Parts: sequence; structure tokens; C-alpha cells
Amino acid sequence: MDSRRLAPRLLASWQRSERYGLSPEEMRPVFTGSVDTASLLYECGHEALRGLRGTLANEAVSMMIADSDGLVLSRVCDDASINRSLDRVHLAPGFSFAERDVGTNGLGLALADRAPSLVRADEHYCAGLRGYTCAAAPVLDPVTGAVAGSVNLTTWSDASSGLLLALAQATAGNTTALMLARGTGRKGRPLPPPGRVSRVYADRYDQPDDAHRPLSPGWTDALATARTALARGRVVAVVGEPGAGKTALVSAARRQMGARERLLSARPPAPGEVDAWLRLWTPELEKDSTCVVVSRVDRLPAWAATELAGLFGRVRRTGGDGSGRPQPFAVTAQRYAAIPDALSPLIDTVVEVPALRLRPDDILPLARHFAHRYRGRAVTFTPAATRALTSYDWPENVRQLRRVVREAAARTDVIDTRHLPAEMFTRSGGHLTRLQLLERDEIVRCLTEPGTTVARAAAKLGMGRATVYRKMARYGIQVPGGRSGTGS
Repeated sequence: MDSRRLAPRLLASWQRSERYGLSPEEMRPVFTGSVDTASLLYECGHEALRGLRGTLANEAVSMMIADSDGLVLSRVCDDASINRSLDRVHLAPGFSFAERDVGTNGLGLALADRAPSLVRADEHYCAGLRGYTCAAAPVLDPVTGAVAGSVNLTTWSDASSGLLLALAQATAGNTTALMLARGTGRKGRPLPPPGRVSRVYADRYDQPDDAHRPLSPGWTDALATARTALARGRVVAVVGEPGAGKTALVSAARRQMGARERLLSARPPAPGEVDAWLRLWTPELEKDSTCVVVSRVDRLPAWAATELAGLFGRVRRTGGDGSGRPQPFAVTAQRYAAIPDALSPLIDTVVEVPALRLRPDDILPLARHFAHRYRGRAVTFTPAATRALTSYDWPENVRQLRRVVREAAARTDVIDTRHLPAEMFTRSGGHLTRLQLLERDEIVRCLTEPGTTVARAAAKLGMGRATVYRKMARYGIQVPGGRSGTGS
């Protein structure tokens, strides 16, 4: 097929396939030899495929679940002929069909662009796949919003149906819903609006006054590295877990440099809104008084990363004021390896922000800082609340600490354990129903009241003391400073 006739997304995928060094005439998908059948994605995706199987009974359609790396985890199909054909091209569990392994294909494109994708016949980069039409849709993690994998439906190229892509999207949505229902009892938290572009203010983020309350070496060392690199005009990639304070680090580093400028944070948009997103903020790259942080570039569609790299490359060569010096910008991602290939050559320095659980000395200074900011005056933490804060592992990092402290400080000037959320006192990894969550939270509420013992909590709950102990063990409830006496 003449690549000039391809739609823009497909053309960009073909160009990436060429850069990966793939041959259109030869296809060698990577074989791992093992599939994680114990994962939540596999369990829920396989069930969703079984539900779809009834809809597509007697149809020559192969239904697959793949993980976020493009590894095929499960394949369901009742048509023997298409099964044999797919076995010959290795589109089967244990093989990777990521774009970088086999070129443009529906499964790989859905993962690369984080968007539903339909690749027909000779739109495939490798000739071995041109006898098929593939429709795929990404499966999103219901809590983090990250791509967990994809649903892929493959049929013969001459039997493609307009419904194929809609079915893939519906099945991906069903898989996400099942993952939420069968998760560890966590509620899906609202995700930040995609594509938001906001100004970062000097006092907005995650560190107290450096001069008076310095944070741990893990933070200050990362800050010093970023400050030095930015001062030398280098492009910095700040990596770390979600919520660890990556944008905050860039903000603090620019502030310590004495830079008087606007700092804009651009979050990745929904796949269909990339063009409008780029038009919204990229003119700021031409302004000498602006530094841009593009957050979570590992979530950008691949073609958008390519477009962005071209924009950054031109600005770096000419400078916003024509002087030839680099225009300041930075990017953030969860891992350096996940930064799109188009952007990674522009990165000069990589700085890692440690997770909050790895810098426990920062928890209390940050908590006091947030509490003072939200309350408007100094807030006290009781010893029990302090123990609860510093012993918790903060899976959502500083973002979660800020949220917890804001909600507690809105209620009181003296934060105690009863002002903290129930999940901070539990260590249960089991799957909890809504009713179990309500019961767990009520037990924690009673146990964290001032002066409460297990016996008093049991009386208030209308349970026997032994029952309360049993449920505490079931839910992994640990209340710092709590007493387990008879409550005489």
C-alpha cells in the first residue's frame, strides 16, 4: 500500500515502524514463554471475552486480551480456521504484538495512541498481517487511569464489520468495570481533568519553606540536581510515582534559581483532543518569560509525542527570542523507559523523585505545611495522629497526604486519629464488598474516638468484644495508640 494514502495516525505508526528497523516482509513477534494468568487484568478481561463470545457465536472473530506491553494474555475463538491462521502469524498468548515488535497493527496502535484503533488489511505494516482486520481498544486502570492493556478483535480482512470497533470498546469498558468491582476495595478516585493547562504558583505545591524546614535528603538531592540542570539550560525529565511531587520539584527548582516567570503545567489530553490541546499552550513556547512542564508524557498518544518533539526541537534550536539559547521546558513521567521514543532524545538530565514512603521524615513537615495553608493558622497533630501519618505507606504519595490533611484541617485545629480516613488504619489486601467497607469504616470510627477501648467500641457497635477482634484481624485494622482493655 502507498503510505501516502494512509490516514494521519496510521502514517505516523508506519513511520515509527520504519524507525524501529522493522521489515514489512518479515515479522518476528517476541515470545515470552509465560503469561500472568493471576493478574486482575487477565481475570476480568477473560471474563469479559467470555461474555462477548455469546454475541459473536459462529462468527470468524478472534477475541484477545493483551497487557500494557502488548503481550497477548488470552485468546478466545470458536472458529478453527482463523485460529490456525493466527497461530501461523503467532498472534497468540505469550507473543508480543506491540508496535515496536510487529509494526502497525490494531492492538499495538491502541496501546501507542491510547485510543480505539481499527487497522484493515494492507494498512498493516507487515505483510503477514494484511489478511486480517484488527479492532482494538485500550483498557484503563479504574483507579489510576493508566493503560492496563487492550481488547483486540481480529477477523478476516474481507469480512470486517463496522461493529467490530464498537464491540472492542464496549468489552474494554466492561473489563475496566470488572476490575473496579473486584479491586482491593478502593474507590476509584476522580482523575484530574485530561488536557488541563494550569499556571503553577510558587506556594502551591509540596514543600515547606526551604530555609526553615528543609525536607529529607531524598527530596533535597533531587531538587539540587534539577536546579543545576535547569540553570545550565538543560531539558529535565522528572520521573517517579504518581503524586510524588514531580511538577512541584520543577517549580521549586525554578524558584530557587530566582527565575521570575510563569510556569505552566500541561497535562495530557484525551486522545481526540490533542490538536486543540497543542494549540492551547504551545504558543507559550515562544514567550521568553514562560517555562512549560508537560506532565505524564508517558500517557501521550505516540503521534502527539512526535508532534511535540518537533515543536520542542524547533524552539531549542532558535530560542523564543531569537537569541539561540534553549527555551526552558521540562517533562514528567512515571518511568524514564516509558517516555515516548520521539521525546527521549531531547532529554538531557533525568531526576527521580523518591516515593513518600521512602522519605518518612518528610511526612510530618509536609502535613503541618498543608494544614497551615488550608486552615489559615497553625494546626496541631496529636501523638496518635502523628503515629498514624508516619506509619502509613501513602500509596498515592504526597497528593494523598495533601488530600487527607486538607479534609482533616477543615474540621479542627487539633487533628486526632478520628479525623483521619479509615483506610489509614487497615492493612487488608482482600476484596471488600460495599457492606464490608461500611462495617470496616464504622469499626475504625468507634476505635479512634478519644479514650475508646475495644470493649467500649464493641458495646457501641452492638458486637461482642471477640467479634470486634475477629473483624479487626479480618480487615487488618491497626489503630496507633489504641487500647485493647476491658474499658472498665
